[in-house]
Amino acid sequence: MKRLLWLILLVISLFGSCISNKKYLYLQNDDLKVEALRVDSVERVYDLKKSDYKVQANDILSLKYESLTAENFDFITKSYGQGAPNVNLTPSNALLIGELVDERGNIQFPVIGDVKVEGLTIFEIQKKLQTLANQFLNYPIVKVSLINFRFTILGEVKKEGTFVVTNNRVSVIEAIGLAGGLGDLADKTRIKLIRQRGDTAEIVYLNLLDESLLESPFYFTHQNDILIIPPLKQRPYRLYFGQNLSLILSSLSVLLLIITISK
Repeated sequence: MKRLLWLILLVISLFGSCISNKKYLYLQNDDLKVEALRVDSVERVYDLKKSDYKVQANDILSLKYESLTAENFDFITKSYGQGAPNVNLTPSNALLIGELVDERGNIQFPVIGDVKVEGLTIFEIQKKLQTLANQFLNYPIVKVSLINFRFTILGEVKKEGTFVVTNNRVSVIEAIGLAGGLGDLADKTRIKLIRQRGDTAEIVYLNLLDESLLESPFYFTHQNDILIIPPLKQRPYRLYFGQNLSLILSSLSVLLLIITISK
């Protein structure tokens, strides 16, 4: 009887704690069938959805101007200089080294005043400022970048937190990589994405096990995205089973002893 109970517990512990590769491998498409994979050849091609982020209020831009205009008359370069300095970017210092887009979607342009940038891509803003600079400077060069592109990752990752990057073309996979990757107990089939658009928030669920994610319009992160990584059902079992196993065994031993004595 005791051996049977031990055997049952062993089988439960082995199979209840297992996580198959089907729940573990990112972006699957017959990748588990090793014999079906060709080596040194292009297996599939996906067209990535165009992801041109449009600037919103409270974004921070780096503006860099250069021109051949004499220094005494170059009021723009005096105001903006060489743009953001080469320092480690953090949420606290981004505002000190960049230009804040105000609540009306404008930035302050020297002499000219407010310039509307909300709703435009970085390249559209750069083109717009270039056109304005051409009116006042000789052969100006304008460079614009978004320096507070950020997203938050919570849940079953190695390192939770809010991440600030200077590249506004970051995929969901890359974002998770910055968080140290997903934990072994993360459920990759229902990643929750909270995307803010103005005064609204959209909720989207992503399946990181499916290779077709590459064609999803949500493959690339947006400013202020929040990714929440849920746990697998095995998580409570894996975390607490070992702690409670000795208690269970002790209880069973006492029960068996009582049964034996009662006979």
